[in-house]
Amino acid sequence: MIALIVVLVIVLLIIIWGISSYNSLVMLRNKGDEAEAGIDAHLKERADLIPNIVETVKGYASHESATLESVIAARNKAVSSNGPDRMKAESELDSALGRLFAVAEGYPELKANQNFLDLQNQLTRIETTLANARKYYNAVVREYNDKIMVFPSSLIAGAFHFAKRDYIEIDEADRARTEVRF
Repeated sequence: MIALIVVLVIVLLIIIWGISSYNSLVMLRNKGDEAEAGIDAHLKERADLIPNIVETVKGYASHESATLESVIAARNKAVSSNGPDRMKAESELDSALGRLFAVAEGYPELKANQNFLDLQNQLTRIETTLANARKYYNAVVREYNDKIMVFPSSLIAGAFHFAKRDYIEIDEADRARTEVRF
């Protein structure tokens, strides 16, 4: 009789552990989804701000149409991309914005325009928030990936097909050292 009770307690503990492991994996996966949605919201906010910046620059630097068109094209590509292509498109958009602000440097009256300065500050705030959101996402992904790879929770993860998530990484071109010359 005691042996039966011991076996039942052990089985009950294993069931409780399995349920707990499964629930924690689901919560981590949901946290990852939420973090990814947060990044998407910040990317949309940035995409909505870019046409205002382009229009402001256009008023001062209308002959820089190639740069302005490349920013709009990169924005449209980033907005319409999904999955792994989205990160590449966002990187291209970052480069195009960098070229746009380099053009703006050549127009002192534009740099002094309050509307342009406000838009530039908004973009800087969004970029900072976006960087923090990406860090948070990567932290959640690390925790989730650790959980699905570490024994014994890996048994539950494998049984219920919890898949490893990818980190958000920057392109090799963005890792290159930037040279500043005066």
